[in-house]
Amino acid sequence: MITSTFRKSGRLGALVALGLSGALVLAGCATPDATPSSGAPVASVVETSGGAAGSSVAAAATCENPVASYAPDGPLPGPGALPAGSTMAAIRDRGSLIVGVSADTLQLGARNPLSGQIEGFDIDVLHQVSNAIFGDPDRLQFRVITSGQRLEVLENGEVDVVARAFTINCERWETIAFSSEYYHAGQKVLVTRDSEAQGIADLAGQRVCAPDGTTTLERLQEYPDITAVPATTHTGCLALFQQGKVDAITGDDTILAGFAAQDPYAKVVGQAISDEPYGLGIPAQNVDMVKFVNGVLEQMRTDGTWTSLYDEWLGVLGPAPAPPVAVYGRTP
Repeated sequence: MITSTFRKSGRLGALVALGLSGALVLAGCATPDATPSSGAPVASVVETSGGAAGSSVAAAATCENPVASYAPDGPLPGPGALPAGSTMAAIRDRGSLIVGVSADTLQLGARNPLSGQIEGFDIDVLHQVSNAIFGDPDRLQFRVITSGQRLEVLENGEVDVVARAFTINCERWETIAFSSEYYHAGQKVLVTRDSEAQGIADLAGQRVCAPDGTTTLERLQEYPDITAVPATTHTGCLALFQQGKVDAITGDDTILAGFAAQDPYAKVVGQAISDEPYGLGIPAQNVDMVKFVNGVLEQMRTDGTWTSLYDEWLGVLGPAPAPPVAVYGRTP
């Protein structure tokens, strides 16, 4: 089913999971207003001992630093100046950027039940990429996917980009490529309001849900006294939680904040037990696209767009931090 949608009119008020069968949705959005740059550093280069920064790529090549990505090739070209034969030019000529997203992750990528739009922080990052390729933020074709499908759709070339709370790690670098880090999350737990648990260590003997295909589910193996319960999606975990079939949900703080915002009987507890650097997933062979996207992210960090989007979607987590520093040094 193809549906046309336009710029959001306000923050999501509820979470509705629709279209998880992989349907394509066409969506549009206006470019957010930029705020003044915070002056935070926006890039660094991976180095090895005894070498110059520009030529020392061993650390990135062996994935000693999974957040190291490919440096942009100079200033970001305009839509009319995309390199001939490039991935970006092919996407522009096709007429739309095909992206894999969530439709049920409140604040990051979720369908607004009133407007039918898919919106959130991840979605607005994609609108910035669309704007850079087409001069139009609305040229997005959404493919709604589960967490477990993120690698598959990239490996099969079914989408150009995945933006779905996608943690960068070395294992995933073996089959796909990542942009530089655009958001830094951490794994916490959601429990009932009357729970005495102060963190994941207090959940021994209890049932804890996390979606299939996520690093959060894998990390539950470190707690043998906890019964790990997988679900297809984050919303699946929430349904089990609200039905009393699990005692808690574990996931990135960004995702759990959305759950707590819509469930007055739930709360997020504990210190983060992991570092979850989010990157945009891109097919491994499209290195030029990775470099281009990294140029878009650099622009967002420096012109205030990143901070503006954080305030709009993730302000519930507190004041906006400095954007994650981009790390470069990887070579094909």
